[in-house]
Amino acid sequence: MNSMKGKVAVITGGNSGIGKATAIRFAKEGAEVVITGRRQSVLDDAVHEIGYGASSVVGDVADIGFHRRLANELSERFGKIDVYMANAGIINLAPSAEVSEEEYDAHFSVNARGVFFGVQSVGPLIRDGGSIIVTSSLAATKVLPSHTLYAGTKAAMAAFARNWAIEFRERRIRVNILSPGPVETEILGKLGISEADRPGLEQHMANLIPAGRLGRPEELAEAALFLTSAGTFVNGIELHVDGGMSLI
Repeated sequence: MNSMKGKVAVITGGNSGIGKATAIRFAKEGAEVVITGRRQSVLDDAVHEIGYGASSVVGDVADIGFHRRLANELSERFGKIDVYMANAGIINLAPSAEVSEEEYDAHFSVNARGVFFGVQSVGPLIRDGGSIIVTSSLAATKVLPSHTLYAGTKAAMAAFARNWAIEFRERRIRVNILSPGPVETEILGKLGISEADRPGLEQHMANLIPAGRLGRPEELAEAALFLTSAGTFVNGIELHVDGGMSLI
């Protein structure tokens, strides 16, 4: 239970869902975890839940200045870090014809630009031999209804990660892509679906998955832990953790 003892891991969007589950898992393995998010009160609750030396930095990944501030704080506190997980993201499902310019800009600002400039800013602090994980989505490679805009942003992230795996080769920093299928997280409540309709939506999604159910955040956290610690010869891959949904 000490595979990450003495290591520092930074997780954007670590205050909920997959990010928080991963932070908890990393902390259990001995890592000192720093999470980011936009609301201090939510971050405070998450830090309390994560425990073991966890801390937070509040800010919006869509703001390039935030990444520079985060890098400065990390440098002052730790000097170097070992793991950077670009996990923060937004999703608003709609057919292309209904996507506004504001929604388009918001999605690419968070999901694509936020990831790119996060790695650009924090990358120099990652210790040689460290690890970067980019949280993409099954939607980046599988066509799903009303996912066009979201899918485009996630495909961009995955392309960034594959290129970074080569760019960081001299420093032996591994870069991998974690692509979840439908997962039971708070984000399901942000899709414009009423609470009354949510069980039906979840059952519909479960029927599309060979495993017969949605994933759990803890299962994605285990995959992230593998990419970070056990998978020391895994680099530049896209790991689908989707219950087999990509096969259909």
